[in-house]
Amino acid sequence: VKKKTVWNLGTVFCMDCILMPSPSGFSGTDSGEVLPESVPSAPGTLPHFIEEPDDAYIIKSNPIALRCKARPAMQIFFKCNGEWVHQNEHVSEESLDESSGLKVREVFINVTRQQVEDFHGPEDYWCQCVAWSHLGTSKSRKASVRIAYLRKNFEQDPQGREVPIEGMIVLHCRPPEGVPAAEVEWLKNEEPIDSEQDENIDTRADHNLIIRQARLSDSGNYTCTAANIVAKRRSLSATVVVYVNGGWSSWTEWSACNVRCGRGWQKRSRTCTNPAPLNGGAFCEGMSVQKITCTSLCPVDGSWEVWSEWSVCSPECEHLRIRECTAPPPRNGGKFCEGLSQESENCTDGLCILDKKPLHEIKPQSIENASDIALYSGLGAAVVAVAVLVIGVTLYRRSQSDYGVDVIDSSALTGGFQTFNFKTVRQGNSLLLNPAMQPDLTVSRTYSGPICLQDPLDKELMTESSLFNPLSDIKVKVQSSFMVSLGVSERAEYHGKNHSGTFPHGNNRGFSTVHPRNKMPYIQNLSSFPTRTELRTTGVFGHLGGRLVMPNTGVSLLIPHGAIPEENSWEIYMSINQGEPSLQSEGSEVLLSPEVTCGPPEMIVTTPFALTIPHCADVSSEHWNIHLKKRTQQGKWEEVMSVEDESTSCYCLLDPFACHVLLDSFGTYALTGEPITDCAVKQLKVAVFGCMSCNSLDYNLRVYCVDNTPCAFQEVVSDERHQGGQLLEEPKLLHFKGNTFSLQISVLDIPPFLWRIKPFTACQEVPFSRVWCSNRQPLHCAFSLERYTPTTTQLSCKICIRQLKGHEQILQVQTSILESERETITFFAQEDSAFPAQTGPKAFKIPYSIRQRICATFDTPNAKGKDWQMLAQKNSINRNLSYFATQSSPSAVILNLWEARHQHDGDLDSLACALEEIGRTHTKLSNITESQLDEADFNYSRQNGL
Repeated sequence: VKKKTVWNLGTVFCMDCILMPSPSGFSGTDSGEVLPESVPSAPGTLPHFIEEPDDAYIIKSNPIALRCKARPAMQIFFKCNGEWVHQNEHVSEESLDESSGLKVREVFINVTRQQVEDFHGPEDYWCQCVAWSHLGTSKSRKASVRIAYLRKNFEQDPQGREVPIEGMIVLHCRPPEGVPAAEVEWLKNEEPIDSEQDENIDTRADHNLIIRQARLSDSGNYTCTAANIVAKRRSLSATVVVYVNGGWSSWTEWSACNVRCGRGWQKRSRTCTNPAPLNGGAFCEGMSVQKITCTSLCPVDGSWEVWSEWSVCSPECEHLRIRECTAPPPRNGGKFCEGLSQESENCTDGLCILDKKPLHEIKPQSIENASDIALYSGLGAAVVAVAVLVIGVTLYRRSQSDYGVDVIDSSALTGGFQTFNFKTVRQGNSLLLNPAMQPDLTVSRTYSGPICLQDPLDKELMTESSLFNPLSDIKVKVQSSFMVSLGVSERAEYHGKNHSGTFPHGNNRGFSTVHPRNKMPYIQNLSSFPTRTELRTTGVFGHLGGRLVMPNTGVSLLIPHGAIPEENSWEIYMSINQGEPSLQSEGSEVLLSPEVTCGPPEMIVTTPFALTIPHCADVSSEHWNIHLKKRTQQGKWEEVMSVEDESTSCYCLLDPFACHVLLDSFGTYALTGEPITDCAVKQLKVAVFGCMSCNSLDYNLRVYCVDNTPCAFQEVVSDERHQGGQLLEEPKLLHFKGNTFSLQISVLDIPPFLWRIKPFTACQEVPFSRVWCSNRQPLHCAFSLERYTPTTTQLSCKICIRQLKGHEQILQVQTSILESERETITFFAQEDSAFPAQTGPKAFKIPYSIRQRICATFDTPNAKGKDWQMLAQKNSINRNLSYFATQSSPSAVILNLWEARHQHDGDLDSLACALEEIGRTHTKLSNITESQLDEADFNYSRQNGL
């Protein structure tokens, strides 16, 4: 040994080469001495670390092992946090490197969770290896040991977003705190997102998810996951909705003018389908329909000029005369004159010489000359008879008239302005003739009341040159400044003598007998305002059945229990057509109800369902013949049955305001009526709305006359809301007869010194056909009132709606024109259920257990006749009982019909009364619950007289 150095460090391991200190010597007297950086050694190499200790994490309470391997190495020890690890804690292995012949030593130690937790230093717990060789020592890298964990809650969860298509989506995610730091991964609908396969998605920016341009396919539920060696956490899911705002399509071409002659309108439309709104996107702004006025040239039929003078007698003993079709000539597609343009006749009365013989000696070639003499004689006698009759009728009418003037419909003025001829008033003519009365050839009629003239919609109409063309068929006489009498020569064809027998009869007496010239510009059309083409509601129904109601329309659908097979469910819809009806009336037939569609059409039910449709007919089998019609797949309408007929395919129960129909198939249905007599009555709902005009002093009154069905009035309410109108008086019912007499609407009792109405507009008249077919286009009359001063805020007047030779209604208006002071009048007497679809037992009034017992009792025939037939009769079901006989459970179908009729009733009294009349129960069904019911209470047995 060249040099011998002994440290007071403990046991000497090697005395032949160099002295090595033992880690166990830390217990010696001078334990504060530090191991020298190098130890003198024999020639060789320094230790080289083949494997150094790695950073490690303690998971839960499991210790970790640190490993170190060096070559050449005589000894290897660990030093942790600056202190030597005890020798006993080392596990050492020694081997020989065959390639170099050098010693290879590998050492292991375990580090526990307690050791790491007990260390309190400025840095993490660390350990490193120190290896000795003949030449000296080498140190490995420091390996840190940390306790691994991952907290439960995310520091920031992603938030849901609604973004437009092609917008940017940024979802933020801050994972929970953890050691080691958690790795973040994004899921979409529980599927991992690979940003490398989709260039539109970036997940590298601070754990955030960025979608550069949103697509419809990017809608979904997004979740942020964080994971390390300890655990894996999930954030709350964020819902991303990519919506599409609607865009208008291109305008269609302008339609043809809606009138063949005169002033009309054209329209064009567009749809919100470019693109259509999706996922809650905004609907298109603006109008879907545009209308402009148009004027079509009226066709003028040709008329003959007077005959020319006879020509000189020709050698053939004939002379000629001609006429031309120029008074006026046909224009704008009008018809050419009918008849001959020239005629000839013998000019010598038989004295003409032909072939040098007297004409009377020539043998006639035909018997036409003799027949012509008889024909001319008959025509002459007829002319004389007609003239005498006309003179007699005229003299008789003048002798019976107080005023000596004709009476016509005031709508004759709508064709244009006419000149007035003023005469001295006859004494006693203080009353105004009724301008809406139809002229009679034998009887004159008078009417005392306000003057009735049209109220034009727009003053610009007065500037049209066509309006100043005189009407050849109108004569106007003014008896005084307050009395006007009008006469129309063509009016007599409108209302003649009554036909005997059934009414109407063929085409001889139709309801649409208004002359084309008698246009009514003051009758405004609600179709000019934007309205929905249909109302629609849906619901999902299963085996338990339910009820589908269209709020405030009177339309409902009852799906009985068991109509849908078990384990099946259908989405059932119901809609009401609010556009132009597709059912075109034939002859005198009129539409009495809305067109109601229910579906899906492919659905099959095992028990008939009940469809309730409102109608506007005053029900009477003596005056109406009412039909149920269904639209086919080809769009045509076919009759299903007449309400009074016997049928086994369906059943119709007609109530005063609704019709309840039992059906087996879905489709589009409507009620039509054919009046049998003049006394057939339609029920009209009349209402008055008011609103301020653009002129601060003007106030507009709009009087509506619509069919008495809730859906028709709902359409009026919707349009008035768009115009800012306010209901001024509760609507009233008017019975309108099918007697071809028109309707008059007038404003009465206007305060004279506070308000004034435009001249000749206090009364307006609506032709019969326009009212009778009002379900096609709800009509209203507009009145414009003007205040004398802005301080006038109260308005009181009366609106009189009356049918000539019919009924009358008075609407008393007492309101404030200021919205803050106006009393609100509800539109509907009762609101339907806020939940249109009711499913299961809550949709039915009769508990299912009670229903079963009633059916079990009454379906069985009874010797005393107290079976389902008596149950039907006690519930006012008296006809077409053969329909129920074809059903598997007649009582169940009768109860379904009862449910449909009494959907708005509050209890079961009517059914209880029917059962009491049949033979038992003193307890009202409305007070019975299933828990209180026992077997004896509904034991309807034949032995007890049932």
